[in-house]
Amino acid sequence: MYRFIAGICLLLASAMAVSEALTIERIYGDPDLSGTVPSGLKFAPDGQRVTFLKGKDEDYEVKDLWEYHLPTGQTRMLVDSAALADVDAEMSDEEKARRERLRLSSRGITSYFWSEDGKALLFPLAGDIFYYSLVDNSARQLTDTPTFETDARISPRGNYVSFIREQNLYVLHIETGKETQLTRDGGGLISNGMAEFVAQEEMYRFTGYWWSPDESQIAFTRVDESSVGVITRSEIYADRIEMIEQRYPLTGTDNAAVELGVFAIDGGEPRWVESFGPADSYLTRVRWLPDSQRLSYQWQSRDQQVLRLKVFDTRDESTETVLTETSDTWVNLFGSRSDALQGYYFLGNRDQFLWTSERDGFSHLYLYSTGGELLKQLTRGSWVVDSLVAVDEQAGLAYFTGNREHVRQKQLYRVPLSGDGEVQRVSQRDGWHGITFAADGSAYVDTWSDANTPWQTSVHAADGKRIAWLDENPVDASHPLSPYLKNWITPAFGTLKNAEGTELHYRIYKPATADKPLPAIVYQYGGPGPQVVADTWGGGRTDLYLQYLAQQGYVVFSLDNRGSARRGKAFESALYRRMSDVELADQIAGARFLGDLPEVDAQRIGIFGHSYGGYMTLMAMFRGADVFKAGIAGAPVTLWELYDTHYTERYMGTPQSNPEGYKSASVLEYTDGLEGQLMIYHGMADDNVLFTHSTRLYKALQDEAKVFEMMDYPGKKHSIRGKNTGIHLRRSMSAFFDRHL
Repeated sequence: MYRFIAGICLLLASAMAVSEALTIERIYGDPDLSGTVPSGLKFAPDGQRVTFLKGKDEDYEVKDLWEYHLPTGQTRMLVDSAALADVDAEMSDEEKARRERLRLSSRGITSYFWSEDGKALLFPLAGDIFYYSLVDNSARQLTDTPTFETDARISPRGNYVSFIREQNLYVLHIETGKETQLTRDGGGLISNGMAEFVAQEEMYRFTGYWWSPDESQIAFTRVDESSVGVITRSEIYADRIEMIEQRYPLTGTDNAAVELGVFAIDGGEPRWVESFGPADSYLTRVRWLPDSQRLSYQWQSRDQQVLRLKVFDTRDESTETVLTETSDTWVNLFGSRSDALQGYYFLGNRDQFLWTSERDGFSHLYLYSTGGELLKQLTRGSWVVDSLVAVDEQAGLAYFTGNREHVRQKQLYRVPLSGDGEVQRVSQRDGWHGITFAADGSAYVDTWSDANTPWQTSVHAADGKRIAWLDENPVDASHPLSPYLKNWITPAFGTLKNAEGTELHYRIYKPATADKPLPAIVYQYGGPGPQVVADTWGGGRTDLYLQYLAQQGYVVFSLDNRGSARRGKAFESALYRRMSDVELADQIAGARFLGDLPEVDAQRIGIFGHSYGGYMTLMAMFRGADVFKAGIAGAPVTLWELYDTHYTERYMGTPQSNPEGYKSASVLEYTDGLEGQLMIYHGMADDNVLFTHSTRLYKALQDEAKVFEMMDYPGKKHSIRGKNTGIHLRRSMSAFFDRHL
């Protein structure tokens, strides 16, 4: 606890003499209260530059491309996105959907790629593709079409640009400008080189094509959605209603049919590797081996209890299963939106690969031969490996992030590939580290924070020694956060035990002074995956809103219940086939602990959350009415039969195999339990948790004459993006809690 107090004291010492009250308007205003936080960090191939994306001071959502030059220590803008194109240009439907899956709210330059020789960068902007040369510091536009090019990338050796246009895969030779269309049947229900809905939303696979290292071949997917059922949903906008016929794979129904194929760049027909779905399997991961002749891919069974790593040899078109993972609940996929290695890596100088597995109950690294022989378990213990981030084959080291010291932290570690040495911690500061390595493993960029320190970005040698600050982001008098620090409330962390004796971690914000018991608000997610209680700077709009609530006189509390991530497979699997039971029991235990605190009025406890957190809020209000007096459910699932296959079946099985589980997990079964005050909000064009989830609940509550409030947003998707929309939503939420708590 002393470290948090010391940290906030240092921040307070730099605060301006005149303090300002934190407001909802300022949370969403410019410049960003967290300071200048770079994103999209990458090393140049020669390791001499670090490039990144940074928002404009006048609008943090518009990103430009910048570089930090290590030899000179100079930082400069490479590309001003607004100077090249209209950053507010209308996007294609495919690009809108892709960004929603990626949770991207920014505009301008949102992604980019280095050429292998380090002389050029490629980036999409406003629907076209641009090529920036560092030789003459100039940008040129490679495509100029009325259609939208998406998923643009530069080939491994820098000779080609690849992209998707109108659901077909194209390559463009950079030197000659010659464009080649590789697939021609895309359109309607057929797409080539694109990830299907569940791959993007649930598997974190956002592409459908992969270059071989020697750029002689491209592996790609052909997706046929004709087997996916059609749902008719409305997208309600301020001035119109659009009726959308969407191919949406409801749990228990067929998925898209996916074929994996390989094209030779010099021409010819594709060679087909394997078909997946629509009823029995998924394609989850694809990666070429270093020899450019063998293609690995991960096959997952429909029930997600079997995962196979397979290798296709393009020379004789043979396929071999290298290893198989099984589970009596589900096998987790490794990789995230920002995880490039996705849990496995083929070594270039020997016929071996690294693999992440939870076979001993916790995710750890294993070394295999490419023939499938287990050679070594490299890490072990009652802690988890989060991500494999780099492999230095010359030094014989694998680098990874994990939580060996504490579940609330994320640190960088390394371990010898030989399996003979100990795990060594590399990162030096307690807290949360986001790591980006140079290709040769010689250095890395560390984006670090803790609960009281906004993100700081620095460059380090592979042994952890800091080389330079990329963005120290000090909270001095010029920092946008500085005027608000005098009233800043430091969160405290702790643990409690549920009825079964399981230790659960919590975070709490307590207003500085109180002469009587205060109302309290529980913010939670509750579902599998995210970790809410972590030693990291929130900085996002939701986390700043929690600070705002605390400054308004609420005790604000969060708990990571069973089912959440980074505690091992048994902890996560506790909700299997009975979603909401153990999660709700733990959240109620947390709320009772909260109500027993002397500074909390146990009769005035509220709760809120979004998506699964919205679902949990509803369950808390319907099944925990003696504890929770007011709740706000954002974009909630209400009936799991209305959600998608890959997510829902992972935890619940199908409705056909687990009808009682689906019935007990439906909030519609418990609406008669509502006694407190309830508010529901939803985007009226949500294509993930369909707006139908809320309208079904509205009707059920109305039929029972249950009074509730709702705030629905025309034209908004699941994330309900937009600065003014965010201000309106948080004002509405605050007014609701003020009225009822």
